[in-house]
Amino acid sequence: MKKWISLMAIASISAAALAGCSGGSSGNGNASANPSSSSSAAPSDSEPAGKSSGKPVELTFWGDWSGEGQKQFETMVDAFNKSQDRIKVKYVLQQDMITKFLTAATSGGSPDILFWDRWRTSLYAPKNVLHPLDEFLAKDGVSKDDFYGEALKELTYKDQLYGLPLTVDARALFYNKKLLADAGVANPPTNWQELEDAAIKTTKWNGSKLQVAGFSLGDAGLFNMYLQQAGGTMLTDDGKTNFNNDKGKAVLDYWDRLLNQDKVYKIGFEQGLGESTDAFATGKLAMTYNGPWMLTTYKKYGKDLDFGVVPPPAGPNGDKGSVMGGFGLVIPEGSKHQQEAWEFIKWWTANKDNALLWAKTSLNIPGFKPAIEDAFFQDDPFWKPFLETLEIAKIRPTHPGYSVMEGDALIPNVQLFQQSKQSAEDTLKKAQQQGDKLLQDNAVVK
Repeated sequence: MKKWISLMAIASISAAALAGCSGGSSGNGNASANPSSSSSAAPSDSEPAGKSSGKPVELTFWGDWSGEGQKQFETMVDAFNKSQDRIKVKYVLQQDMITKFLTAATSGGSPDILFWDRWRTSLYAPKNVLHPLDEFLAKDGVSKDDFYGEALKELTYKDQLYGLPLTVDARALFYNKKLLADAGVANPPTNWQELEDAAIKTTKWNGSKLQVAGFSLGDAGLFNMYLQQAGGTMLTDDGKTNFNNDKGKAVLDYWDRLLNQDKVYKIGFEQGLGESTDAFATGKLAMTYNGPWMLTTYKKYGKDLDFGVVPPPAGPNGDKGSVMGGFGLVIPEGSKHQQEAWEFIKWWTANKDNALLWAKTSLNIPGFKPAIEDAFFQDDPFWKPFLETLEIAKIRPTHPGYSVMEGDALIPNVQLFQQSKQSAEDTLKKAQQQGDKLLQDNAVVK
C-alpha cells in the first residue's frame, strides 16, 4: 500500500503521548458526530452552589490544548455553563502554561482550574501551588473507588489528593491483520516468545534494505513497560534505581535478540520513511505499541489498513505490564473561587453522564470508572484491549526526580545500546550510576 499520511493531521495534543502521556482528539471513530447534543450534557444531580447575588461567579480554566483539543474543552465548558446559572467558566489557552502558572501563583493572577499532566504532581505539590481536594470529596461524598487507583496515586502527594483524573491511557499492541495472516500467523501474540516469532515471520528484507519491519523497537522510553513485563520495577522502595539486575538484563537481551539476531527492526527505520509517513498506517510495520489516541487516525484508513489491538504480551514468566498516563484537573492554591472550581471539576470528572459526554467529545477514556460501563465502550471491540490493559497498567514512580532520571540517565544509555555502541552490562551500570545521582540531587523539590 502506498498511501502517504500526514502526521500533522493527528491532533496536536497527541504529541504529549510520545512522552508517555495521553493523547487528545483521538479514539473511537464510531463516536457521535455531534456529541454536544448528547443527553449526557444534562446537569448533575446536585447543581453547583454559587453566590446568591444573581451574578455568576466567573472562573478561568487554563489549558494548553489547542485546535481540536481546545474545541473539546470548550464543549465541556459550554455544557457546564448551560447546566446552571451560578458559575461561568471560560477556557483560556496558554502556551508555556506551567511557567506562566508558577509566575501567576506568586503574583496573584492564578487561574481557578488548571489542566494538569498528572506526573507533575510530585514536582509541584511540594511548592504549595496546588490546593488539596480531600475535604471537598469528603463533604460531597465523592468516592475514590470510582476512579482508577493508579491515576489517583499520581495526583497524590504525602497522602493528600490534589486533583481528579480526566483521562487515562496505556500502550497496547497494534497489529496489521493482513501482514500477520500472509505470514502464517494465526493469532496475535500473547507473550514475548510469540511476539518474537510473529515479528520474524512478518519482517521483509530486500538485500540490505528493510522493507517491512516485523515489530517497532524505536522507542527507548518504553523500557519501563518491558521491565514490568520482565517482573521488575524502575525504583526501589527507598527511591533508588532498580533496573541494573537480571530483570533489566532480560529486557536488553530480548531487544538485542530482536534487533541483532532476528533483525526484525532497524533503528531509524521509521524516521527514514520521512516525517509525513506513518510506518504502521502504510503497511511497512507489522506490529507496534501505541495508545488509544491513535485509534481514530488508523481507523480513517481502514479501507487499506485492517488492524487489531491486543493487551501487551506477557514477559518470560507471565508478568504483564504497561504504563498508565493521562491528565487531570487541579485547583491552584491561588484561586479566589476554590469552592466553585471544585463544583466544575466534580461536574466534569465525577458524574457518569458528564464523563461520558467528555469521552464522546474527545474520544479519550475518562478517569471515572462508572462511565466505562456504558455501551459506548463495552460494545466497541477497539476499546476492550485498552480497558483490559488499564487494569494492569502502573503509573511512573512519583519520586520528584524520576522524570529527570529517566530522561537524562536511562534513555540516553539505552539508545546507545540500541545503536550497538554499548553493551547491556555497561548500559545498565552507567544508567544506574547516573540515575541514582540524579534521583538524589532531585529528591527535594526546591
